[in-house]
Amino acid sequence: MAVTLDAQLLEILACPSPDHAPLRTGTTADPEADALTCTECGRVYPVRDGIPVLLLDEATEPTNPDGAHADSP
Repeated sequence: MAVTLDAQLLEILACPSPDHAPLRTGTTADPEADALTCTECGRVYPVRDGIPVLLLDEATEPTNPDGAHADSP
């Protein structure tokens, strides 16, 4: 199910990481996912019951094409 957030709200939401980049709906792999993805760092934040959970501890780290986390050596 795709995220349905008000367009004005989506415009002001930003990733809580230090770069504070804008977010886009869905994920790279699944544009219909109940999630918001950072356009800069790639972290994926869940949307639960229509509420974005913008906590770094709740985010899924982006993965490289080989399946490893991007911050892994």
